Amino acid sequence: MTTDVASGILPIPPSHLDLLTRPVHGVLTTMGGDGQPQSSLVWVDQDGSFARVNTTLQRQKGRNLLANPKVSLLVVDPDNTARFIQIRGDAELITDGALEHLDALTRKYTRHPRYYGSIYPADQQASETRVICLIHARRITLDAIHA
Repeated sequence: MTTDVASGILPIPPSHLDLLTRPVHGVLTTMGGDGQPQSSLVWVDQDGSFARVNTTLQRQKGRNLLANPKVSLLVVDPDNTARFIQIRGDAELITDGALEHLDALTRKYTRHPRYYGSIYPADQQASETRVICLIHARRITLDAIHA
């Protein structure tokens, strides 16, 4: 099933919300400066309205998003790989609360309390600008079986 909207934001269907609330990895695809897609394995969550990922402006996906906000997020259910959600839309990059969001994702996906100092060297934090990528869904595709 595909839902599309010319303007406005699509809600995340309740039938697939668990794919964003459980610790399931997603694949975020951005567009590089050369016009080629670039995909990254990412931690995901949602805030009730938007799917969210966390990155830095210094990483390739962050640089790509600054140049072109078009994005696609694919999350496949690891318990049933025929079940998935794909969210395509526009990224809004938010710096406020990005470190707290990252630490919440770290606790969701790992046994660690924080990202910097547990997963990644603490001194690296000073050289990175963390952002929350809110995905304004313009098109949502669900698996046909569970739609």
